[in-house]
Amino acid sequence: MLRLLRYYEKIKLMPQVHRNGTGVRFYSDIDLSRLRFIKRAQKMGFSLEEITELLRFRESPQTAKPKVRELAHHKLKEIERHLEDLTTLRNELRLLTNLCGASEQGCPILDGLDGNDEPC
Repeated sequence: MLRLLRYYEKIKLMPQVHRNGTGVRFYSDIDLSRLRFIKRAQKMGFSLEEITELLRFRESPQTAKPKVRELAHHKLKEIERHLEDLTTLRNELRLLTNLCGASEQGCPILDGLDGNDEPC
């Protein structure tokens, strides 16, 4: 986690934190709030570049609201496309797994990964 925090400081996602005389870092409530914001945005699939933009928007949320909504809308569409892809992959893997159990020769899973359409 410390390495991650140093990286966030390096790319200016987090401000330089205060340190005591021995170099121990002290995070304020504002720093911790910002870190929670970053981590939550990452869990929602936002890139570090997008999070940088969201953090800028966070400074004046009322004026940035339309831009934030647009960015979130694009992220939602991206997630929905990804879910469709995952559903297709799940269904294909489920089919191959079932074919594998019924196959007496060869391996439908490996054939499917090879791109062969005909199960053994």
